[in-house]
Amino acid sequence: MNKICVFLRFALITVLLANTACSQATGCKSCKTAPVSKNEENGPIIPGADQIPLYINYLKGKNIGMVINQTSVIGKNLTASVDSLVHSGVNVKKIFGPEHGFRGNASNGATVGDAKDPKTGLPVISLYGNKHYKPTPADLKGIDLMIFDIQDVGVRFYTYISTLHYVMEACAENNVELMIFDRPNPNGYLIDGPILDTINRSFVGMHPIPIAHGMTIAEYAQMINGEGWLKKGVKCKLKIIKVANYKHDLPYTLPVNPSPNLNTPISILLYPSTCLFEGTTFSLGRGTLVPFAVLGHPALKGKYSFSFTPKSIPGMSENPPQKDQECFGIDLQNISSNDITGMGTINLKWLLELYNAFPDKDHFFNAYFIKLAGTTELRKQIETGKTEEEIRASWQPGLTAFKTIRKKYLLYE
Repeated sequence: MNKICVFLRFALITVLLANTACSQATGCKSCKTAPVSKNEENGPIIPGADQIPLYINYLKGKNIGMVINQTSVIGKNLTASVDSLVHSGVNVKKIFGPEHGFRGNASNGATVGDAKDPKTGLPVISLYGNKHYKPTPADLKGIDLMIFDIQDVGVRFYTYISTLHYVMEACAENNVELMIFDRPNPNGYLIDGPILDTINRSFVGMHPIPIAHGMTIAEYAQMINGEGWLKKGVKCKLKIIKVANYKHDLPYTLPVNPSPNLNTPISILLYPSTCLFEGTTFSLGRGTLVPFAVLGHPALKGKYSFSFTPKSIPGMSENPPQKDQECFGIDLQNISSNDITGMGTINLKWLLELYNAFPDKDHFFNAYFIKLAGTTELRKQIETGKTEEEIRASWQPGLTAFKTIRKKYLLYE
């Protein structure tokens, strides 16, 4: 009983210290406040970055590099983790930014160059611009430890896990330890979709996993190491700061948009299903304020009453598909999160319905669809009229095998 009391006291002190340290680091009373997601049995979900007492002493005296973006925040005031660590006396030397940039304001696919952070004066190295996906030995020179602190959404073609791969590989090759501040996966309940055939490997799909993998960043990093996916089978030395009170099936509201076009909780939940429309001639709402929540095409006029018109929106989508064209199709803005998560699967109905409704089927898909699907089979199945049930049945052997592999690397229930 005494041991239990000591443990509970330590846990309470840890949480209080984390919140206090974060508030002191910002000194800002007007900042946004993070929403709290709860595990009803054990208390609020606490991301790894917020648990400052678990790692702060380990960082002192080391030269630190940070792979971060706008989601890399600490505490209820959403203080940038780099600002918090610098304020706490940690010797941060360099910042590395993924797709969309360090501040998260670059459009999808936009080239992001190196820069200097005006607030801290630190150099910012882009891991997306000019095919510079992997830190070079020169980038890592003088770095003792790298921190990876980016909010992911649990989907294979969301490129932050590709950045994770290359950072791990570079760290392994240059004998640099990688600390991961783990964060919840808002789609953690979902494991679904075809397994990527590595012949279709690209930056939007590097590993033989399904579209939705149901893992956190730290769990996924362990899988990358354990399955030998790094070049020549090298292993990255990992130190993980886990999420407290987290389970994969718990709902989690992200405090910061993970990228410009995932700007609502519903868009994040719809993303595993509707992002496949990036591989078609359809608009999925880029160029509107509700991307991934509307689907349409000008050719469906008269078949659907709902319509929207994509426009150029700087920082979100400058040149969206079907720009300035009135698109007709499906409105998903009012679908509830319970309806989405309750399915427990990727929604294929919208893809099949709009393919069948589209008059020019030879031009429905584009070459990008195979990269997103990770396999040539899904397109063939749709074009030959396979039913949803038949398509799903073809996924099951791969999903069953993946789930068995996945279990080895889980940190949470």
